[in-house]
Amino acid sequence: MTELLDSLTKGNRRALSRAITLIESTRPDHREQAVELLSQLPPRQALRIGMSGTPGVGKSTFIEAFGMMLTEQGHRVAVLAVDPSSARSGGSILGDKTRMELLSRNPMAFIRPTPSSAELGGVARRTRESIRLCEAAGYDVVLIETVGVGQSETLVAEMSDLFILLLAPAGGDELQGVKRGIMEMADLVLVNKADGDLLATARRTCADYAGALRLLRKRPQDPERFPKALTVSAATGEGLRKAWDEMQQLADWRRENGHFEATRSAQARHWFMAELRAGLLARLDQPEIKAELQQLGDAVAAGDMTPGLAAMRMLDHLNRGQGGSRE
Repeated sequence: MTELLDSLTKGNRRALSRAITLIESTRPDHREQAVELLSQLPPRQALRIGMSGTPGVGKSTFIEAFGMMLTEQGHRVAVLAVDPSSARSGGSILGDKTRMELLSRNPMAFIRPTPSSAELGGVARRTRESIRLCEAAGYDVVLIETVGVGQSETLVAEMSDLFILLLAPAGGDELQGVKRGIMEMADLVLVNKADGDLLATARRTCADYAGALRLLRKRPQDPERFPKALTVSAATGEGLRKAWDEMQQLADWRRENGHFEATRSAQARHWFMAELRAGLLARLDQPEIKAELQQLGDAVAAGDMTPGLAAMRMLDHLNRGQGGSRE
C-alpha cells in the first residue's frame, strides 16, 4: 500500500489504474485497503467537471477535443467515463478509449472507462473516490462523463464543481428546456454539432434554451448571466475556448464568494449518507437476514401479506437483531 500510494502521488498512470481497480473491488479485504488508501491521499484539488447529455449528442467526441485543447494549455486531464451495463448480462462495452484515440495516447491525459453496474444517476458506485485518486495523481482537471440517459441523470452534480449539459441541435424547444430535472442542475448548456448544415439549427436551439434558462429560478451560487447556453463544435473546435473561459470564470467567482468550498462540504455530507445507506443495505446479504427476506418475499408474492406489512416485519427483525425494540 505504501508503494502504491508513493507511485500514485508521483503521477504514475499504471499506479492510478491499479488504485481505481482496488477501490472498485467489492471484496471485503480490498474495501479495507481502499479505505486506508483514500485516508492517506494528499489534499490536492482539481476542477471537477461533470458532463451529461443524451446518447448520440457527441459527448466522447467533445471530451476528446476539449481534453486535447486543455493539455495543449499545460493542464493534466483525467477522464472518468461511465458506460451503461447490460440489464441482461451485466457486461459493458467500455469503448471510450477507442472513441478518444488521440486523447488516450496523450501523456498529459488519463482515461478510465467504468461500467455503471446498474447504478442509477448516470455514474458508477465508486466514481467519487476515483476522482480523489485522480486529484492525488496530480491531474488538475477531472472530466466525468455520465452514461447519458436523459433528464433524471443528475447524480454527477453531487460530485462535480461544474455541471455541463451537452445538447444536440433540434433537441427540443423552449418548453422542453423549462422542464425540471437535469436542466435546472446545469451550469452551462452547450449545443454541440454547431457546424455545416446544422449551424443555423444549433443557433436556434441555443436561443431556445437560453430563453428557457432565464425562466428558471436564479441559484445563489450563480453570478449574473449564469446559467447560460452556448454553441460549440467538437468536430471543428469552434467555441471550445469560449466554453472553457466561461467555466473558469464561473469557478473563480464561486471560489471568491465562498460557494466553491461550501458546495464541496455539502457534497461530502451527501456521500457520507450515501455510504451509510449502502452499508445498511449490505447487511441484507447476511445469511440469516436473507432467509427472513426470502420468507417475507414469498408471503408477499403469494398475496398473504402486503408489501408494507412485510417491510415492517423485516425492520422489526433487524431491530431485534440489534437488541432493540420498535419503541
